[in-house]
Amino acid sequence: MTASARTRIPRIHTLEKEIRRHQNLYYTGNPEIPDEDFDRLWDELKELDPENTLFSSINSEFTDGFAKEFHLIPMGSQDKAANPEAFQQWARRVKLSEYLVQYKLDGASLELQYASGVFVRAVTRGDGRIGDDITDNARKMRGLVSILPGDWGPEGRSPFSGGIRGEVIMRHEVLSRHFPDKANCRNAANGLMKRKDGTGCEHLDILCYDAAPGVPGSPFTGQAPFQDEVGKMQWLSDCGFKTVPMTIVDSADAVVSYRAHVMDIRSTLPYDIDGLVIKGRVIDPADLQRSRPEKQIAFKFSLEEAVSVLRRVEWSESGATYTPIAHIDPVRLAGTTVQRANLANPNMIAALNLHIGSHVLVTKRGEIIPKIESLVENPPGVSPIEKPSRCGTCGFDLIDEGTRLYCPNATCPKRSHHRLEKWISTLDVRDFGIQLIERLFKSGRVRTVADLYTLTVEELADMERMGETSARKVLRSLHSRKTISLSAFVAGFDIEGIGETLIDKLVEAGYDTLDALLAASSDDFASVYQFGPILAKTLRDGLDLLREEMRALIDTGLIEILPPETGGVLAGKSFCFTGELVTMKRSEAEALVKRLGGSTRSSVVKDLSFLVTNDGASNSSKNRKARELGIPVIDEKAFIRMTSAEQGELFGEDV
Repeated sequence: MTASARTRIPRIHTLEKEIRRHQNLYYTGNPEIPDEDFDRLWDELKELDPENTLFSSINSEFTDGFAKEFHLIPMGSQDKAANPEAFQQWARRVKLSEYLVQYKLDGASLELQYASGVFVRAVTRGDGRIGDDITDNARKMRGLVSILPGDWGPEGRSPFSGGIRGEVIMRHEVLSRHFPDKANCRNAANGLMKRKDGTGCEHLDILCYDAAPGVPGSPFTGQAPFQDEVGKMQWLSDCGFKTVPMTIVDSADAVVSYRAHVMDIRSTLPYDIDGLVIKGRVIDPADLQRSRPEKQIAFKFSLEEAVSVLRRVEWSESGATYTPIAHIDPVRLAGTTVQRANLANPNMIAALNLHIGSHVLVTKRGEIIPKIESLVENPPGVSPIEKPSRCGTCGFDLIDEGTRLYCPNATCPKRSHHRLEKWISTLDVRDFGIQLIERLFKSGRVRTVADLYTLTVEELADMERMGETSARKVLRSLHSRKTISLSAFVAGFDIEGIGETLIDKLVEAGYDTLDALLAASSDDFASVYQFGPILAKTLRDGLDLLREEMRALIDTGLIEILPPETGGVLAGKSFCFTGELVTMKRSEAEALVKRLGGSTRSSVVKDLSFLVTNDGASNSSKNRKARELGIPVIDEKAFIRMTSAEQGELFGEDV
């Protein structure tokens, strides 16, 4: 059994136990967690064990004193899409010519049963097949129709017999007026509808969205007084039921846009919704009998998405590049309050038609800074987003290439300052803070990377708020990294767009010493995989500009570039690290990999050999991606065993 499997199985058992417990709490009207948290448990189990029996059957071992009744319409769980990508995947599979879109009400499901047009009973969802008979309570709710008006049939003598499905909801104004002590409308409604004496049920509403004739041979045998889903909703409305709003659109992209619009107006609705329900026009009785119908889906509002308003744009300076950062009205995303979002570059602003005042869809899917995903609308009164035209440091005219806005001046002091920060960051010198770099740079004492290594304890100790102890700590941290890989060395000099991964490609291609890199031409670089003419020229120009500074640093003797690795126990293997390590810093682990002939990646990609994490059960984006691609997930102990193995040893299941 692999380490990944050993980690996965206990987590599956934990999820099963938690899901069953929360289902029983939900059915008995005492939910402990909101729907979003339950959905996260459900989705994680689905990723780890798609065939788990929980997806086809729901625990029905609950008792609360109500009589039990069978449903006429199966009330299983809907399949869910938590983001546009998942919805588009479903849409490609079902291939609908049009999409019927309804609000997904955040209440409690209820089936109303009718025999010959007369209301007989109301049954809660229960386990999807059998629920609680709460008929007396339902009679007090607003929206119940006791006798269906008129007859239907070839001779006008066939009143409807069957089930009508709806949602019991509490409106916001009812909660604030009568039940301010309750956490939310959903929990309040669920509690009231399950009271034995029915007290408070008069404050609840039933909104209907589905109907189906009863099964042959039962007292509810009948025919459908409608031909399709659109006709069904019209019939429900004609009968006097309050219905869920429905919109018809012609494409999956239009559904995504409509969802963004609904998220924007969600706070103005009189009741809670937590997504949309999407289906086609044609009624498919066989599909409706499934525990999870395949031809409809719940397109949920993810905790990682929200609609906000773009208030201003800040142009963040990093080296030569100016990056737009949006300041938005505060929204809650994945448990945090967000007020800023990444706009990437000028092209994105233009492509999305963004303005100050735009209503925008903001996402946070693993990014540190959330991203503006799309435009919802531009209401009246929006204004253009202004971008800087000159470098605030050297005064050069900025160049807007669309993909980036930058200062073209190679000698701009801002570039030199950022290079110092990049070097400290690349070597992970944690005690050498950004503020100290700024003070040294502004004073003129440090202008190049080599200058850092000429600092003394005495001059640092004389600086304000330093002292001898802090000075020694700073320099000890700086000088602790004496050897460095060629990739880290070049990346530390902050050549635009050139990181360690790209230099690794050149090293693999034979440009594995500083001399080899400095002697190569742009055409040489352009012939290497992932290098094109533009990137190759950028690297060549950067090396020409920094050649003397690089040589000066090597000449100090305080930094040594590691020689090319020939073979090594990790040769041919690549690693990505995520989360906190215990025995070493992540930068030290990455350096160890390279010293032993391996390579590192900053993200999980198809050809990755191992993802290293001490939290293999986490549902982080890197863990999920590794599971999707079938990439082995190992912990720190297994990684350490690999680094101490004999060269050429095969790593089997026991790692």
